[in-house]
Amino acid sequence: MICLLLTIFANLFPAARAGVHERTFLAVKPDGVQRRLVGEIVQRFERKGFKLVALKLVQVGRGAGRGRRSGGWGGGDGGASEQRPYPLGLQASEELLREHYAELQERPFFGRLVKYMGSGPVVAMVWQGLDVVRISRALIGATDPADAPPGTVRGDFCIEVGKNVIHGSDSVESARREIALWFSPNELLCWEDSTEHWLYE
Repeated sequence: MICLLLTIFANLFPAARAGVHERTFLAVKPDGVQRRLVGEIVQRFERKGFKLVALKLVQVGRGAGRGRRSGGWGGGDGGASEQRPYPLGLQASEELLREHYAELQERPFFGRLVKYMGSGPVVAMVWQGLDVVRISRALIGATDPADAPPGTVRGDFCIEVGKNVIHGSDSVESARREIALWFSPNELLCWEDSTEHWLYE
């Protein structure tokens, strides 16, 4: 209950979520899942010192239900079916992907991108830590793997931009929107990280 209240408070007052409580959204794309890179990617973010607060394997597709909406989990009378439109959080509709990539809908590759992201399971995650949005982007590497230096996820594991393994929020605002799109507040766990005093002054 406390974690849920803190999450709601942070969404209402974004400035309150700063410092070590900053969060970002990451998703291992279908190619990363098929190539068995999930463990490697999670390990890199754990070793960096970030805190995992949510993770789920999601199958996105045309026949998977109506999916999340940015305004929250359904509306209406707040019944269970509206609060969780896909069973156990494991399925979502193509609508979710179109909303996730709404800023790219005018680009010529938008249709291919949605089809690619719906071609297999996606591992959706939320990570927390100091400056986690900016540092995560650095760990992931440039969108085009040809521009991503060795040592980054895309620099080590990708060749083409169309199969670049992982998505990461590009700003705190985008992270907040994407987290709300893929996760309900009660899926974000508050837990005591015993290593924080070894990571932060």
